[in-house]
Amino acid sequence: MEYLHTMVRVTDLDQSLDFYCNKLGLVEVRRRESPQGRFTLVFLAAPGDVERARAGNAPLLELTYNWDPEVYTGGRSFGHLAYRVDDIYALCDRLMKAGVAINRPPRDGNMAFVRSPDNISIELLQKGEPKPPAEPWVSMANTGAW
Repeated sequence: MEYLHTMVRVTDLDQSLDFYCNKLGLVEVRRRESPQGRFTLVFLAAPGDVERARAGNAPLLELTYNWDPEVYTGGRSFGHLAYRVDDIYALCDRLMKAGVAINRPPRDGNMAFVRSPDNISIELLQKGEPKPPAEPWVSMANTGAW
């Protein structure tokens, strides 16, 4: 058995690609448009997985955009996506400056949570040892649900 991808439905493909690629830093590795099925699939990889993903050897995030509008509600059985990052403070700072709310700040220098435009919870985990606690993160309160 081999893990392939996680699929999330998105309501605005451009807004989602801005979040996942421009803000979070994922890379589009493949796209499939189906006029007869009226959907677009976009496969994203973490930067450290791009070459393996293009060779078919890394798990991906699949964004599914259905061309006909639908209202999606999250199920309680889905928890979150998780990514290991090189510098949790730098990424959270970049996300915050780009207008992304840090729902659970990295007060411990190790873990943070943000949400996508479609309300998908994303966990960010510091690669290696946690960073020493630092401001503004230590004093920052949780916001919303994560």
